[in-house]
Amino acid sequence: MDAPVPDALRALIGSHSWAFITAWHPFSQTQPRDQNHVAQQALLAALRKLPSTAAIYPAIGVGQDWREPSFFVVGPALAQTDALAQQFHQNAYVHGLAEGHARLRLTSGEPPRGQAG
Repeated sequence: MDAPVPDALRALIGSHSWAFITAWHPFSQTQPRDQNHVAQQALLAALRKLPSTAAIYPAIGVGQDWREPSFFVVGPALAQTDALAQQFHQNAYVHGLAEGHARLRLTSGEPPRGQAG
């Protein structure tokens, strides 16, 4: 976070906004694997329906004590990604604008907070 995107991702992003987002573990509460898979497929379908989506890539979110599938999505505007994060009950996601720094966007409150780029 608060670092530029890796060189390997810059060519994929261009001048678009981007995000790492998941539907796993709504409200940060552990869910059964099958429920997470259903939610993740629904998120993928929602991302595909957005006309602004330029690309969707599979990704893995990792932390000190957790690991979960996610998507690296290029194109949707911040408001669209906020809406999806809230729809799928995610407390936060990582996003940025073009080659700007990766930022944590908190979506569990109203309004969502955090800056792009």
